[in-house]
Parts: sequence; structure tokens; C-alpha cells
Amino acid sequence: MPTERITFPGHDGQSLAARLDLPDGPHLATAVFAHCFTCGKDIVAARRIASRLAAMGLAVLRFDFTGLGHSGGEFANTSFTSNVEDLVKAAGYLADRGMAPGLLIGHSLGGAAVIRAADRIDSVKAVVTLAAPHDPAHVTHAFAEALPRIEQRGVAEVDLGGRRFCIGHDFVRDVQDAALDAALARMKAALLVMHAPRDEIVGIDNATAIFAAKKHPKSFVTLDDADHLISRAEDAEYAAGVIAAWSRRYLDLRAPAPPPGAPEGVVRVSEADAKGFLQDVQSGPHHHALADEPVAYGGTNRGMSPYGFLSAGLGACTSMTIRMYARRKGWPLRHVSVDVCHDKVHAQDAGGAAGDKIDHFTRRITLEGALDDAQRKRLLEIADRCPVHRTLERASKVTTHLA
Repeated sequence: MPTERITFPGHDGQSLAARLDLPDGPHLATAVFAHCFTCGKDIVAARRIASRLAAMGLAVLRFDFTGLGHSGGEFANTSFTSNVEDLVKAAGYLADRGMAPGLLIGHSLGGAAVIRAADRIDSVKAVVTLAAPHDPAHVTHAFAEALPRIEQRGVAEVDLGGRRFCIGHDFVRDVQDAALDAALARMKAALLVMHAPRDEIVGIDNATAIFAAKKHPKSFVTLDDADHLISRAEDAEYAAGVIAAWSRRYLDLRAPAPPPGAPEGVVRVSEADAKGFLQDVQSGPHHHALADEPVAYGGTNRGMSPYGFLSAGLGACTSMTIRMYARRKGWPLRHVSVDVCHDKVHAQDAGGAAGDKIDHFTRRITLEGALDDAQRKRLLEIADRCPVHRTLERASKVTTHLA
């Protein structure tokens, strides 16, 4: 996944630091990710969601709000409203590049911000909230003991997750006045609410209130036992997969014609987790799968192994070929299934050179229906004519180029 490090002016002209994650292939749509309160653009959930969406053809802009991360400005001078303005500026920057965003994703307070920003960005077709508060003032619970000092002095330093931040009176007053119901009622974009029932920072009742205030189209998906920051890799992967599957209903993801020499398009495989072996397998914008290795081999067993995919290709092609032939003949084939096993055997067992090994695939084909013996025998012969079978049995050539 290629990434551009960029900057653009925020609500007050300060330079905001951002990453624009781009698809390796055609750019089909654009998303903006808004991070949680005092977090940043590089949290686990943001990285994984951006990677997953980029694999299906979406460019994803994730940026640090004013005064946070690598962005300019003073956090003490920011507010919830300024976060919303930063989002609008981000969308404007993308529009100027011919990449107007169709999808907004917001985590925690960033989720509340994308709700408020959605109707100000004409290109937005879909909005996703992750663990978002219904009342933005909810964030003041994190520094409740400092509220009297902020009221008295106008600003106070607070400890949030082991980091020190200056919170101003304007921020507190702004979030207290930032109700979302009106924005939700007028939102025309589709909304996906994602929340964990055991979220100890922002309770699940917030998701209920957000969902109730929004008119259709809207969806709710639980994050089960994920924590508020969605910090576990498997939870981030789940959220990313759901967002990818849901958003394609609302985004125009028509891919261009495949390049010469690739009639079925390009299958793109990219690492999903550099610490293990998990891979995103993407065939165009609509077909996604995960590849992995078993735990015993250092993987996390969250997808089929590479040889599993090879066996699946043989099994699928066999079943399709049998079905096409039976359909053309008008034979009463009610159902077909194919079990495939893969093994390495000594080549001498197959008449090859001693010491070498060859791949051995074993198929077990089940044919259901009122077929006579001659029909079953013929369909078994047809199985050997499936294109993947023929590809595996003859020598193939793999040409490799370094990108």
C-alpha cells in the first residue's frame, strides 16, 4: 500500500499532518478517517481500516487534528467545532485533488465529528462511527476532576492516558453545546454504527441513541468484546472487514477494464500483519479473502493457507465444469461437491526422477441426482477437463518483476 505523507491547512490555517493511503491499483473512491480524542492518525484501528479499504481500491486520508501528533497549532485552543472544521478542510483538500471523499469514518469523538461534518460535504455517501459518544460532552468524564480548575482559570493541564494536555474552557463549553440529534436527523448519507457492548469508556447506550436518531438507511454492528480503542489486531481486522463489506453498497466502485494479459483482472495480495503471515487477498473491489498460515507454522490461522487456496481453485473449477456440462446436456444433476487434499509425494512414485517431489492433489467428487452409471462416468471424465486441472498438470511459467 503506497502512502503519501502530506500536509494541508486546518481550520485556522495551521498545517495538519496526514497520511494518504493509496490503492496499488485503480483508485475507485476516497475515505477520511477521524481519530479519537487526543489520539492520532496512526492508532491500530486507523492503520488496519485504511489498509483494508486501500486493498479494495479506496484512498484513505487519516490526519492529526490541530494541536495533536505532528499537526501544528495549540491543542488548548481547539474545540469540538474546530475538529469538525478540520474535517471539512480535509474533504476540501481531497476535492481539490479530484478525490472528493464518499466515506467518512470516525472513532470515538472523531465519530461525533463525522456526524456533524457529513451534511457539509456534498460528496459523502456513507458514514461510519466506531465507539462514538451520542453526547460529545461525554469526553469531559475523562478529566472531570479538572473541570472546576478549567472553569476558574480558563485552562488547566490534565493527564489523559499518561500524557499531559492543556484543556481550555472554550473546549468544555463547546462540547457541552454540541448535540448530535439535529445532525443525525438531517443526515442523508447511510450510517453504520459500530460499538462494543462492554466499552467502559463510552457505553453502548450511546450507540443506541445515535442509531435511534438517524433515519434509514442505517445499520448497527457490534464489536463484541473489543476495547474502546479497538487495540487488538483481531478486533481492528473485524471492524475493517465489516466497513469494507458495508460501504460498497453505497460507494460507486466500478473498476476499469482489466489490463492486457489479465482477462480476469489482477489479484492483489498484501500483508495485513507484518508480525505474522496474515495477507489481504483482493480481486477487484468486490472480492476479498484472507490468507494465513496455521498457528503451528507461525501464523494466526485467520485465513486459508496458500496451498488451501490452490486446492480451492481446483475444487471450484471442477464443480463448475461438471455443472456446466450437466446443464448443457439437461441431466438431472441436483448437487455437486468436491473434496480436495494436497500432498507432496516423491516423484519416483509417479515415474519421475528419484529424490524430487511433486504435488499430489486428490479429488473426491460427490454427485447427487437421478443419474445413471453412464452419466456419472462421463461427468467424472469431464472433471479432468476443468481448466485449473489442466493448468496444474502441465508446466506453467511464472514471470516476476520488482515493482
